[in-house]
Amino acid sequence: MKSTSQGIQVAAVTGATGAIGRAIARKLAEKGYRVYLIARDPGRCAEAASFIQGKTSNQEIFCLTADLSRRQSVQSISAEWRGPLHLLVNNAAATPLTRQETPEGIELQFATNVLGYFWMSLYFKDALSAASSARIVNVASYWAGGLDFQDLEFKRRPYTNQAAYRQSKQANRMLTPVFADEYRPYRISVNACHPGDVNSKLSNNLGFGGSQSPEQGARTPVWLGASPETAALTGKYFENMQEVPCPYASLKKESKTLFDICLEYGEHGSGAL
Repeated sequence: MKSTSQGIQVAAVTGATGAIGRAIARKLAEKGYRVYLIARDPGRCAEAASFIQGKTSNQEIFCLTADLSRRQSVQSISAEWRGPLHLLVNNAAATPLTRQETPEGIELQFATNVLGYFWMSLYFKDALSAASSARIVNVASYWAGGLDFQDLEFKRRPYTNQAAYRQSKQANRMLTPVFADEYRPYRISVNACHPGDVNSKLSNNLGFGGSQSPEQGARTPVWLGASPETAALTGKYFENMQEVPCPYASLKKESKTLFDICLEYGEHGSGAL
């Protein structure tokens, strides 16, 4: 993996082959970042990299192949990383219509949408710390709620992809301030945002269209990750480039419990609950 030259800002974007992820990566490329696209499909990732290179003057666009629903895969790409990471955008999400599991037996939405964010933030801590001032942006949603600590993987409840998605987005928003507190000493800010109502494969799977373009959807995540005016903010939730009170921010005990549960999930199966 290419090491960072002095002065170059480096960003990693997960789910970079999707509509919003590609738009986020493109906007960061336009700002001069060296951008690493992280995706499961190497062919789609290469196509996205070529597209971004063709649309911008930035040739510093690279691909990393990883399945973010699997802890070992995230560990592998973090172990290969060289140099500082200035910005991590956690954006990858899955919304399968039926309940699916990873090879380790973890329900796929929880594994990708929650644990994927968690593991990326956890295993790239050293690279983020090396940047001396870094940011994590968690792409969440205003459509959040229904988290059930007794049934995080829909083993007891009837599975619907909408319920699983809403739960995962609540989890993203709950874990954001926990990571913000944990990473404050390392000068790593952690914020969450709703990107916008974009017509995408993800939204279509959930039964929705979308009134905004991918570029509009990328606006708030990129602003949070790259704007000087947001550099000092951490542990917050945003919509339309505005801080919005988050009802889950007061659930400090529950959020720390969720953090600890996520720590227990390993490569060989589910967590304690």
